[in-house]
Amino acid sequence: MKLISYLYQDQPGWGWVTDAGVQPLGSARYPSLLSALQAGQLDAIAAEATAPVLPLADIVFLPVIPAPGKIFCVGHNYEEHRVETARDKTQYPLLFMRVAESQTAHGQAILLPPESTQLDYEGEIAIVIGKAGRRIREEDVWEHVAGYSAYNDGSIRDWQRHTLQFTAGKNFSGTGAFGPWLVTRGEIADGAELTLETRLNGELMQRSTTASMIFPIPVLIHYISTFTTLQPGDVIVTGTPGGVGAKRNPPVWMQPGDRVEVEVGQVGVLSNTVERDPG
Repeated sequence: MKLISYLYQDQPGWGWVTDAGVQPLGSARYPSLLSALQAGQLDAIAAEATAPVLPLADIVFLPVIPAPGKIFCVGHNYEEHRVETARDKTQYPLLFMRVAESQTAHGQAILLPPESTQLDYEGEIAIVIGKAGRRIREEDVWEHVAGYSAYNDGSIRDWQRHTLQFTAGKNFSGTGAFGPWLVTRGEIADGAELTLETRLNGELMQRSTTASMIFPIPVLIHYISTFTTLQPGDVIVTGTPGGVGAKRNPPVWMQPGDRVEVEVGQVGVLSNTVERDPG
């Protein structure tokens, strides 16, 4: 299934994308995709759906999970990106966190804040957790995966470099695009090699596959779940490949009016324009 969170006539909902449109799945009991994940009832809810299908053109996308409990991002997780940033090899994943307010949705604008001109793209693959777990063994991680999405970990580079911590540059409002939908685990074979591309105004800027990850998905889930309990709806953004704008010569920064696309094989295309944040 392809599952989305959306606004329809200014009211939030969630549903299943079909060839005919969007099949609403929300109810008083399960008002959000997050609540359905927490209940472990996705398949049962979809089987009982009776609401009229909505035209896809009539909805406004929201981030796949608008308010995750936790958003973990992985830094320098593709070898070519580690090399271009001149980072030393590490034994453990480099992690930082985003807050839900920093997210935006497919079809919505990524915001360039007035405090900076250095807005960079980072195409990534996002994993959404579907089953709670602590100290999850690598051989068991797939049981805890609800599905996959695309993410653009938009970065305000000068603020990211203010200190050794990435938090400031990774949490400006409206910079982390998440979508367009969640492709459920059953649609993609566990451990399948997924392609990842980022295009800026139609020009290919990044291309790689999950085979180039330094720490693959099972390692990430095992590592993160060692120090915290992963809950349904938590998001792991698994890292960006080489080709970021900051490491080009000259640097390439996203500008108002640009269009940026992140395409994940077997998932889809996350597309956003860039606008100035009116502040």
